[in-house]
Amino acid sequence: MRKLVSSLLLAGVVALGASVSSVHAAAASATAPKSVIHVVTVSWKKDTKPEQIQAALDGAHKLPAGYKGITRVWTRTIKAQGERTHAIVMEFASEQALKDYTDSAAQKEWYKAYLPIRERSTTFDITN
Repeated sequence: MRKLVSSLLLAGVVALGASVSSVHAAAASATAPKSVIHVVTVSWKKDTKPEQIQAALDGAHKLPAGYKGITRVWTRTIKAQGERTHAIVMEFASEQALKDYTDSAAQKEWYKAYLPIRERSTTFDITN
């Protein structure tokens, strides 16, 4: 009898743990943003002047006004490792907004300041 009670108690604890875990997963999924974070790490051409870099970064900050699918932009690098000295991070409202940004008028305008001075870049697009 004691073994039966212990087994039932253990089964109840396991079931409770599984349901709590699934509640936490559902809550995390419900609160997870659906936006897309677009991270670009950049190294500039050797002859690039600081004011050219600043113009490219300022241009990135103007993107939300020119393209409604971009909600936020970050450009102030606190720490950089390796050859990439800067990062430009854009938050897009959705995956579709990111897709629609390609070849948009806003992207083409920003590229006028950015592409001529970019040596190399790496991009990551991240969402939930």
